[in-house]
Formats: sequence, C-alpha cells, structure tokens
Amino acid sequence: MRKALVTGGLGFIGFHLTRRLLDDGYEVHAIDNGERGVLDAEVHELMDGNPRYRLIQSDLSAEHALDELPDDFDLIFHLAAIVGVGNVARQPYRVLRDNTAALVCMLEWSQGQRKLQRFVFPSTSEVYAGTLEAFGIQIPTPELTPLTVTDLGRPRTAYMLSKIYGEALCRYSGLPVTIVRPHNVYGPRMGMAHVIPELLHRVIQTPEGGPLTVYSPGHSRTFCYIDDAIELIVRLATTADATGATFNVGSPDEEIAVADLASLIAATVGKSLEIVAGPDTEGSPARRRPDISPAVAVTSYMPRVPLSEGLRRCYSWYLAHMFESAASARSKPHLAS
Repeated sequence: MRKALVTGGLGFIGFHLTRRLLDDGYEVHAIDNGERGVLDAEVHELMDGNPRYRLIQSDLSAEHALDELPDDFDLIFHLAAIVGVGNVARQPYRVLRDNTAALVCMLEWSQGQRKLQRFVFPSTSEVYAGTLEAFGIQIPTPELTPLTVTDLGRPRTAYMLSKIYGEALCRYSGLPVTIVRPHNVYGPRMGMAHVIPELLHRVIQTPEGGPLTVYSPGHSRTFCYIDDAIELIVRLATTADATGATFNVGSPDEEIAVADLASLIAATVGKSLEIVAGPDTEGSPARRRPDISPAVAVTSYMPRVPLSEGLRRCYSWYLAHMFESAASARSKPHLAS
C-alpha cells in the first residue's frame, strides 16, 4: 500500500490534503502539535472511519518524535510551520528558528527513507514581496522572478526568509523534492486570520445597509479555492516532471480588488453594505497574481472553481461550523470570552 506522511496535518491545507490522499487510497500518517490545527469533528470522523489514517500528536522539535514512523513512505509533505502575520509579528525569532529546525529535522530524517518518491515543501508567495517593493515585478508573476529580501528589521521578513532558506535547503538535500508557492488559497477550516473568513464574519455582523470598513481596498489578488490547490499539489507530487522544480500554486484568473471582494462577499451573504475605504495594511503587496503555466503544463490541470462558487462554499461551511456556534456561545453570558 502507498504511504504518505503529512506534517501539520491538522492545519488548513494539511487536513484537506490528508483527506484527498485517503480518497486516493494512501495510508496517511499525519503529525501535528495542535498549536494551530484543530482536533474537530471532521478530524474525529477521519480517525473513526478510516483505518488507513493515523494521527500523531507530537512536536517535530521533540526528541525521538519520528522514531516510531516507518521508513517506507512514498510521499512526504512537510506543511508544519509557524505562519500568519500576527504570529510572525509577535515572534519573528521563533519563526526563523523553529521553521528552519523543523525542516532540517524532516529533510535529514527523510534521507533514510527507502522508497521515497517525493518530498513536497510549501514555500510562500511572500518570497516575491521584496522584489515587488524594490524593483517591481511582472504580473502575472513567474517562478523565475529573482528574489529580494525585505528589510530585516521588519518582523514580517522572518517568515519570508524562513521559506527562502527552506527552498535552498530542499534543493541541496539530495532528496527528490518539489517546491510549491501557494497564492491566496482559501476555503473551509482556514481559521479566521485570513481576509475571506474575516470579511465574512464582519459582513454577517454588519446591519443591512451599514458601513463596512475595508483595509487595503485597492490592493488586488487572485484567490484559489482549496480543492483546486490540493489537486495541483497532489498532481505535482506524483508527476515525475515536477521533481526538482518550483511551482506557483494558485489561480491566474479573476483578479479582484479587496473592496470589490468585500462587496461580493456581502452579496454572497445576502446583504447590501456601504464599503468604506480603510488604510492600507503595512507590508501588504498592492497586487498578487501568479503565473501558474508551468504547473498547468506539468499537471494538465487548471483551477476550476470560480470565486463566486468558492465563496458560497466557504460561507456555508463557516456558517455551519463557526459563526452559528459563536452566536450560540454569545447567547450564554457565562461562556462569553
């Protein structure tokens, strides 16, 4: 039986990737320390309903964390990392230290695997931010864009730097690696510290016709629904032509300004709101739109879920799993935070 290992397996991409690999017939071992990933009903459903799923609740920095794992994995996806602008701003040193240490641990352990076909490392679209700021970049942005680091005095640089260094470590590891750079992937279970769920929540809380302040309103993005991102990642991980290469993962189409995104989200919820322009977020790139033509050429797959449909699916999930439960908690004063 084919085996896959997913670190950060309770996280947003990790959970969806795990579920997809199980559907494809893999035995999946997922590792997560529980710091950001959620052990929710959907995870329990996997644990109770699939004998090919194993969850290891452990930290990669712990001694002997990997000792009990087999040495015959076909695929390894190293998704464990400290992410999120808030986390990076509060603890840049830890981001650099732990992200690098965890990757080194995984690479050196993976060198002992007997039948490894691919080690997949997710980098980030943030690697292009310094080049955009200093020189400007081509839009859509290709993977061959020279990378420039932003000011080391900015905490946000720590995350980007951990990923650029990580890409170099992977390239020199001697393993069959594929590096992916996700761009604005969204969908169910992504938490609240992202623009789409954050806007969804604020739209729901805003009365009909009321004002909704939108930050970085003129900045634009293309958004990729999680199912499309996972399809690209799995195909890249299982395609020989992707070995040793770096690929953008995202959507090249439907670039949209954040203010227009807020209006579209309001329409998805069924409201008409007054969009009020707020200030730009420090460090936020004015545009982000990837060139994914190399990934499409290798995988023969183009993202298919339009933004309107992805937002509808996202809203339905958050309404059922987070917003309604939050409203219920607010109705009980002794449970309110």
